[in-house]
Amino acid sequence: MPNYDYELKHIAEGYSAVCGCDEAGRGPLSGPVVAAAVILSTDTEIEGLNDSKKLTEKKREKLFDIIKEKAVAYAIAEASPAEIDEINILNASMLAMRRAVEALPHPADFALIDGNCSRGFDIPTETVVGGDAKSASIAAASILAKVTRDRLCAEQDKLYPEYGIAKHKGYPTKEHMAAVREHGPSPIHRRTFLKFLEKSE
Repeated sequence: MPNYDYELKHIAEGYSAVCGCDEAGRGPLSGPVVAAAVILSTDTEIEGLNDSKKLTEKKREKLFDIIKEKAVAYAIAEASPAEIDEINILNASMLAMRRAVEALPHPADFALIDGNCSRGFDIPTETVVGGDAKSASIAAASILAKVTRDRLCAEQDKLYPEYGIAKHKGYPTKEHMAAVREHGPSPIHRRTFLKFLEKSE
C-alpha cells in the first residue's frame, strides 16, 4: 500500500512541499492526456488510498472528493490531442505533469513523478517506477487524473456518441477501432495513434 516513505525522505533533505504527480490516458486513441499533482501532509490518512488502477470506479469517485478535501494543494492539467500529435505522447505527458505542478496553489519545491522519466521541471524531481502503488501523494494524483479523464470521456461521448467513448474511455478496443474506420476520426482523435487506418485502406 502507498505510504509517505518517499515524501519523508525528501522532507528530511530539507524540502518542505513534496508533491506527487501522475497522468492518465497515455494509451487511448482519443482525448487529452490528463495529469494531476498533489501535496499531502505526511500525517494525513486517507483510507483505501491506492493505485487508481487497483480501485473500482465507485471507490475512485469517492476518494476523488476526499483527496481534494484533505490535500494541502492539488492541481489538474492536460495536454490536448493536437499537442500529443505535435510533440508525441511521452513529451505531452511530461507537459501535462509540468502544467499540473506549476498550477499548484501552494507551490511544491520537490516532485515525485510516477514512472521512469522526468523532463523539464523547474523543481528537483525523483522518478518512481510503480509510484502510484508506493507513494501516497502519487497515488492521490493518479486518482485525480483518472477520475477527471473518465468524466471527460463521458462528456466526449455526448459530443461523439458514434465512437462509444464512455464505454472504452478512448482506448483501442476492437469496437473503437471499427467505429473510427466507419466514421473516420473525430476532432478529439489523436491522428498519430491511427496508423491502423493506413493498414485497412
